[in-house]
Amino acid sequence: MMSKATISTRAPSEKAFLVGVDRFDHPSALSIVDSLNELELLALTAGLEVVGRTSQKLRHPDRKTYVGSGKVEEIKALADDRLADVIIFDDELSPRHQRELEEAFGEAMRVVDRTALILDIFAQHAQTREGSLQVELAQYEYRLPRLTRAWTHLARQAGGGAGRSGSVGGVGLRGPGETQLEVDRREIGRRITRLQRELEKVRAHRGRHRERRRRARIPTVALVGYTNAGKSTLLNRLAESDVYVADQLFATLDPTTRRIELPGGRQVLVTDTVGFIQKLPTMLVAAFRATLEEITEADLLLHVVDVTHPNLEAQAEAVRQTLDDIGVGRTSIITALNKVDLLESAEDARERLEEFEQAVIISARTGVGLDDLLSAIERDLFEGMLHVKLRIPYSQGRLISLFHEQGVVENIRHTDAAVVMEGRIPKRYGAEFEPFAFEPAQAPQAEE
Repeated sequence: MMSKATISTRAPSEKAFLVGVDRFDHPSALSIVDSLNELELLALTAGLEVVGRTSQKLRHPDRKTYVGSGKVEEIKALADDRLADVIIFDDELSPRHQRELEEAFGEAMRVVDRTALILDIFAQHAQTREGSLQVELAQYEYRLPRLTRAWTHLARQAGGGAGRSGSVGGVGLRGPGETQLEVDRREIGRRITRLQRELEKVRAHRGRHRERRRRARIPTVALVGYTNAGKSTLLNRLAESDVYVADQLFATLDPTTRRIELPGGRQVLVTDTVGFIQKLPTMLVAAFRATLEEITEADLLLHVVDVTHPNLEAQAEAVRQTLDDIGVGRTSIITALNKVDLLESAEDARERLEEFEQAVIISARTGVGLDDLLSAIERDLFEGMLHVKLRIPYSQGRLISLFHEQGVVENIRHTDAAVVMEGRIPKRYGAEFEPFAFEPAQAPQAEE
């Protein structure tokens, strides 16, 4: 029998009851109704049947059961009436909240929070070894503080594509006076350490690939956006490729890079990355660091926005917040207002152009506006220039060569320790040269 603490939710016959909390102390970007609608889409993506929902306004969560004892009884009655198998909360529950709610709802009802649900979806969609490692790490980091005697003693691995190796050898052997819970905690700690080491190797491997691309002087463009905004469809259209596309949340998880040609004949590499979502679990951001570095190291970000979505402002803000969280600095952004073909009038999309950086109206499905988008990418990468004054040590010969090859040198002077250079460089190289600037870079200007 599966333990009630197991977070896997992939049995199609399972019925889910949804619980949302509108917190005054921690307001959401979405209304409670819209947030629960999104949670329902997540549940459907995980293979669940949603049979009901309820919500509650709270100044702050109840310390014991998150929603209070009276609401717990109401939820239990509603879930029982609808024959629900699992209750899903629209926020991440603390370990104490999880334990108290499991006890209140009884053995027959499982309790899952939004984080566990997203982790399960990621586990289903991870196709590569890298994706599986990242999901498994996030699952164990989520699971560790929630270990109780209700958990099986690691007879199962983390769910989904991650961890298919079966039971853990030697787990039943304990030292004097050691509880099974202590054994399990130590075993999970060892697994987390092993996964972190393996992912560091992945990170180093990605870093070598990026360095080769930098040496080849091929600019990189990272597609970012809310999940299901149409990033993979756009990559397929631009590169005439066959990245998996489905009308569901997190349809693609593993990054995919394709080479495309711009109108002037120059080539760029475009990488499709994992979609963002509000309340993205922090352990997922940490576990996917190697993948998300494709975003932080990109020369240009292409933010794909579903212009038809009623909550597009909140979705766009969630993307911007996630970009801030992962440390994306002053990287230039072009916004693609996608799915214009689904609007009654393109004028509805044009009214939103001024709300976003360098916005272009497109349809990835039909190809409308893609010529304008490619031209915007080309202008940003190859025409925008920064005026800089730099003092570059002779040990940084690669940067000195890069300035000569890609920039316009207006003045140059050699000293005993460094080369003092003044001129213009493509703004995509601004971050590389910034440590050696002795005057702030001026705003980008069009090259004559």
